[in-house]
Amino acid sequence: MSKKLEKLNIHQARKLVLHSQQILSTKKASSALESSLEAIENLSYVQIDTISVVERAHHHTMWARNPRYKKSQLEELLASKKVFEYWAHAASYLPMCDFRFSLPRKAAIKKGVQSHWYEKDKKLMKSILKRIREEGPLMAKDFEFKGKKLAEWTSKPAKRALENLFMQGELMIPYRKKFHKVYDLTERVLPASIDDSMPSPQENARFLIKSFLRANGLAKLREIVYLRRNVKSEVEKCLKEMVADSDLLEIDVAGSSYFVLPNSLNLLDKRLAKNKLKILSPFDNLLIQRKRMKELFDFDYLIECYVPKEKRKYGYFSLPILWQGNFVARMDCKNDRKESVLHIKHLALEPELEDLEAFSLALSKELKNFLDCNNCKELLLHKTTPNKVKSFVQKAIDKL
Repeated sequence: MSKKLEKLNIHQARKLVLHSQQILSTKKASSALESSLEAIENLSYVQIDTISVVERAHHHTMWARNPRYKKSQLEELLASKKVFEYWAHAASYLPMCDFRFSLPRKAAIKKGVQSHWYEKDKKLMKSILKRIREEGPLMAKDFEFKGKKLAEWTSKPAKRALENLFMQGELMIPYRKKFHKVYDLTERVLPASIDDSMPSPQENARFLIKSFLRANGLAKLREIVYLRRNVKSEVEKCLKEMVADSDLLEIDVAGSSYFVLPNSLNLLDKRLAKNKLKILSPFDNLLIQRKRMKELFDFDYLIECYVPKEKRKYGYFSLPILWQGNFVARMDCKNDRKESVLHIKHLALEPELEDLEAFSLALSKELKNFLDCNNCKELLLHKTTPNKVKSFVQKAIDKL
């Protein structure tokens, strides 16, 4: 796009990414709840996931950035209308202050320019809207289904209609009951003070660029538009304009071109708490783009819950472990909630990790917190790779 203005080595690039993600931040807001809201506003979304082998991804992602995080905080932020549920690259909690930037997708889905998962039954959608308008917030189970189920995974027609109304913006989710969505009219959920004007394509592109770079430090075009439809050309155009206007810098990292916000380079002057070890969710914002992680951190990560059991190398739900500014291990865990036991089924270290004693000590400290996060009282270590690691880690665990 333009002559490169800066050059960062790979270690500087990683430092910039980790500072921007606030994954090793020592900053504390005046309350735990405010820290949680700050985390969501900085990240611009937190992915919601249904897998519960360990604590669900949205809670895990929040806990990784706010040690004072409690599960009730997301519910409280949703109820107080500080965050809302919608779609980022996947189902997510988003900051309410960014609400208007959810409107382009909603409008495209409503007009049929962009599709979601389900075909629209407009008659049913109209009758559902009428019921919710008259009766108040309703769940999918409040709509009786008398038809024949085609398959175990087949959604009820009402559920499909509710999701279509939600995706095109006519319904919102004011709260959940036991993780089940409750739907209400958007005009009854949206705070009166929130700007609900439709952003122009240029405004939306600039928002996507700035929010991604704020949360991630540096990025390529393909990373900014990851899983977002019909925005690539406008984002590419805005990137050129912002570089020309010095609103962005184009930098070189290991021979690849990235974009950064000029002020974010000041983060390189801040100390990074590299000695902190972090156990992350597979759906953590830092990790969600696997190709990016391979290029920037040389970490080849694949979540194996979607891989046939006989082909798994690390385990069903291996959790990436960050230490010393790098990804050094992955840990396949399972929470036995009935017995309050957290099982480490397989702890696999990256070949480059050599200081086993220091790693084991750092891991044991974070495992103590991870037990609390998962509401467990006991920890059992089953297997490590290489095998010699087990004695180091077990010794550290025994001191918990």
